[in-house]
Formats: sequence, structure tokens, C-alpha cells
Amino acid sequence: MRIRRKLLLALAAPLVATLTAAALVVPTLQPAYAASLVEVTNFGDNPGRMRMHIYVPNTRPTNPAVVVAMHGCGGTGPGFYSSSEFASLADRYGYIVIYPSATQQAGFGNCFDTWSDAAKRRGGGSDPVSIVSMINYAQRQYGGDPRRVFATGSSSGGMMTNHMLALYPDVFAAGAAFMGVPYNCFANAADYPPGASQCTGGNMNRTPQQWGDAVRQQAYPGYSGPRPKVQLWHGTADTLVPYSLLQETIEQWTNVFGLSQTPTSTDTPQANWNRRRYADASGNVLVEAYSVQGAGHSLPSGGMAAVALGFFGLTNPTPTTPPPTTPPPTTPPPTTPPPTTPPPTTPPPTTPPPTTTPPPSSGACRVTASVNAWNSGLTENLTITNTGSSAVNGWSLVFTLPGGQSITSGWNASYSPSSGQVTARNASYNAAIPAGGSVDIGFQANHTGNTAKPTSFTLNGAACTVA
Repeated sequence: MRIRRKLLLALAAPLVATLTAAALVVPTLQPAYAASLVEVTNFGDNPGRMRMHIYVPNTRPTNPAVVVAMHGCGGTGPGFYSSSEFASLADRYGYIVIYPSATQQAGFGNCFDTWSDAAKRRGGGSDPVSIVSMINYAQRQYGGDPRRVFATGSSSGGMMTNHMLALYPDVFAAGAAFMGVPYNCFANAADYPPGASQCTGGNMNRTPQQWGDAVRQQAYPGYSGPRPKVQLWHGTADTLVPYSLLQETIEQWTNVFGLSQTPTSTDTPQANWNRRRYADASGNVLVEAYSVQGAGHSLPSGGMAAVALGFFGLTNPTPTTPPPTTPPPTTPPPTTPPPTTPPPTTPPPTTPPPTTTPPPSSGACRVTASVNAWNSGLTENLTITNTGSSAVNGWSLVFTLPGGQSITSGWNASYSPSSGQVTARNASYNAAIPAGGSVDIGFQANHTGNTAKPTSFTLNGAACTVA
């Protein structure tokens, strides 16, 4: 069953008989709790020592689909919840979202393990086993449909998306990898950090047969069942995870499916999105790849999550059924409160940024910065927390880059200029920071030896505490 939920819940009365334009019946008894991100601490076998957060929409079918959404290096599950569109779309389409948080270190910090021998074998241990435990929890606790489990992620999360599809083809129905690499691209932990990696060094080139054999012979030897279909995204200006790895990943999955290396169709569904599709003899698209012209290491951007859900089949309308009327199990509150306004499902319009609301006073914001550096480059992740008592609606974060650093690309904000005193301005989908809430942003930069962090930040003109 394919499910699409386009319901606007009437909360004025406990009994509701309203029909939406799609003729879907609203449950007559509303839950007494609001949907929010919650942490689950005892979800099962966890050899990767991971944290699990889950978002369960209030209205969903009896057996909802499950989407595993994975962050990039240095990020967290709650951070990816806040900075991506998957949770707001879950409210519309009625699926559950699992947000794992990685804790593994391979010279880069909090990345999903796609390099160890244990992680490269089905049931071998490490992060893949932990993620499957999270899926099993969602199925036990919320009736998640085992036929409709999907993986997606950005950067390290995109790498793990391809990894999980290779290891657990019987668990996942499809995946959408943003800025990932093929399964078995990394030789070991020493091969993971940029600057020292053969995988992401820009010269990785194996034959389709070699890539396909890695999936068939190493990930799950002897498996002969159906494979999950794959959607791939990459920016043509990505230098952290080179754009050339998109072609290597295409070669891997087309070989696994026994498809030609020549696409069955090509088009441009949206400006700067060049799409290649690879279909079987019956016309079923099993692999599709998007080259995003001019984009750096900054995906997914606005509207891409909705395209991924369409590929999964989660935007097709079917009637929903009432959710449980009791709240979910008691769990600790989320580490990052949800944004007060949902992100858009279409690319951000080219309109001026919203009028900004300054923090109530100096010191009513906090910025936490973490840097991962290699020989000539670095990435920096910034968490902006509104420690004031009122929401910030529209923001600009100003900081000075240390000498010799120059931003080449960024995510979840626009950055100008690329060096010196930089202003980071909100994206359309993360303009609001509720009181006590946070947003995660970041950038990639070149450096000439100085890899230090900025020493001070101002949010809408007010000085922030630096954590």
C-alpha cells in the first residue's frame, strides 16, 4: 500500500468528521500529545554506540513507512532534523523518520562507519547493526511497515545510505544518497579523512564489475533476492566528496542490477538539475542520478527531499487510519527543539530574506563551532542556539575567518564574502529559531596552515557566547 497524507487536522473538537480535498477521513479521536522529536535510549543491539531520535507524526496509517535520515560528519540526528525537510514532509505524508547520531571517529569526527571490516559485512557489527536495531524498534513500537523502509542521508549519511542498501537489501525498499560514495570505497579508518583518502582523493576509478562484485561478494554473499532501487545526488562543484564519485556509484548500482551504463533517459526536471535514469526492460527505473550544476558540498537543498520521497513512492495518496490515542513511550526530550515553521517543499524563492528579529539582549545566543581539517582544507560546523526568551525570526550571523581561510561552499546558510568578516544568512527553511532552539550550519574552506575557529560571533548584531 502506498500512502500519502494530505490532512489538516481540526483541533477544535475531539470528534472530527472533516474530509480533505483528497477525500481522506480524519480520525475521530485526536491524540492528546503533539508530534515532536524524541530520543530513544534502549532500542536494541547497539554496537556502534549510536544515539537514536525518532519523529512520529500525529496522523499516520496503521503501518506507516519508515525513513532513516542520516546526517553528515560532525552533525547529529537532531541537527539533521532541524536543517532538512523530512520531518515537515512526514506531517504531510504520514511516515516515521528515524534520525541516528553517529559517534565514530576516523580522523574527522562523528561520522557513520563505512570503513571498518565489521561495518562492511552484514551483521558484522558497528553502525549498520545499530541502525537496523532502530528500524526494528520503529516496527515493534509503531507498526512500521517492513515493506516500506527507506534510507537517505547527506555526505557521511549519503555514504551510509549506499552502504546500508548493499548490506541489507532485504530491509530497504529504496534509498536516496546525497553526496555519497560507493559501497566499499574506503579501505579502512586511515583512508577516511579528506586529504589522506584514496576514496575521496579524486582519483578513484574502478570498473563497474569491480564495484558490483564488492556488493555481491562482500556485503551479503549469496543474496539473490530483489534489490532496493537507488537515487543519487551530487553537486558538480563539490570538492570535499568529488563529483566524479557520482559516476563510480552509478556504475556500482547499474552493474548490481545488470543494467547498461547508458541511461535509458536524460532530462532536466528543474533548472540546474540534470537527471539520468536507468530502467530495466519493463521500464522500471532502478537507478536515477541527479547532477546539480554549480552546487558544492551543500545537498540536500530546498525541494530535494520531496523528490526523494516521490522516488520512494511516499507521495501517492491513499487513506490513512487513526494513530494510537495514547502518547508514545516516555523518553527524554529532544536535544534540539523543532523549528516553529516548517521548511518549504519547493526550492527557496529568490526573494529578499525576512525581516530580522534581534535577540532580546547581548548574550542571548550561543555558538558552538567544531573544525575538521586536513592538509589544505577544512570543514566547520556551527550550532547557533537562541538562549533568549523569545523567538528569532530571520537571522544573520557575523564572524571573522582566521587569516588564510577562504570559504568554498556551505550548507544551511548563504555566506558572503568568502574570507575576512563573513555574514551567514539564514536559508528560507531555517529562518526561525525558537527560544531555546538551535540551527546547524556549516561550510567548507581552504586554508594556508591556520585551521583555527573564529573567536567571536554576533547574531543580528548582538554578541553571542562562544561554547
